[in-house]
Amino acid sequence: MFLATTGRRIVILGGGEQAAQKARLVIRTDAEIVVAGLEFDEELRALADEGRVRLVDAREIRAELFDNAAITFVATGSAGADGALHALAKAMGAPVVNVVDRPALCDALTPSIVDRDPVVVAIGTEGTAPVLGRQIKTAVETMLEPRLGALAALAGRMRGAVGQRLSARARRDFWVWVFSGPVRAAHAAGSERRAAQLLKARLEEGPGPAEGSVAYVGAGPGEVDLMSLRGVRRMQEADLIVHAPGLAPGLLELARRDAERLVSDDPIAAALSAAGEGARVVLLVPGAGEELPGPLREAALTVEHVPGIRPGFG
Repeated sequence: MFLATTGRRIVILGGGEQAAQKARLVIRTDAEIVVAGLEFDEELRALADEGRVRLVDAREIRAELFDNAAITFVATGSAGADGALHALAKAMGAPVVNVVDRPALCDALTPSIVDRDPVVVAIGTEGTAPVLGRQIKTAVETMLEPRLGALAALAGRMRGAVGQRLSARARRDFWVWVFSGPVRAAHAAGSERRAAQLLKARLEEGPGPAEGSVAYVGAGPGEVDLMSLRGVRRMQEADLIVHAPGLAPGLLELARRDAERLVSDDPIAAALSAAGEGARVVLLVPGAGEELPGPLREAALTVEHVPGIRPGFG
């Protein structure tokens, strides 16, 4: 869950190192950050001098402090004080409270964050395994180039122009190309100007005619975690998923959320008809789907064969 912070307040109860840690976590939001304590860590004082947080005396806490608060963190470093401040905050109307290292007292849990502003990846374990969460965070950090957020910001600035010039289908294709091809490669290599030039030149070219295609995808044994990686990718790219009755419903959760689903007693004919009208179609079949049916082999359009994992494999 991501909390809306624009025009709202984040309250931190406590003035020591734990409170400073929470301040570091939220300092890049656009919320007003108020820290209530008796004594304040030097880092918190420096942030206050910069105007990035506001320090208040914890002995003067009033219910008004929690008005319009997106979240309240309780972070004193003392179990007894944390418990008392949690009770006080709830009694004064704080809607969402997080107590450091006390999952039972938390209305919301703080995930590990991979920050490529405006791209943010949150990893949570519901308080059960924070070390595992940090390990996953480290793995994700290595996957995402440091300046990926700047590329996302460039895309954000271009969304209006792309939306005006391209259809919904063409927009998806365009952004897949941006984030999977030479634009992202140039940006990751440090050539932001080149990346912007490539993006704008491609937009000026405009889309070619929409060409339909069929991906004949074997669903394998029917378990979600046994779908092939290529099969999942094609389902994420498809405009339409066609399948016969009786397919395991969990498999369809792997498809792009706004892709259409069609159950047909003649799925091959339905898939070819939709592809003939320009749609990208996944024809999802049970089992490995090792043999490409004759009508698909003979079709005058792009057909990709994506066999699934054989039942009983391994």
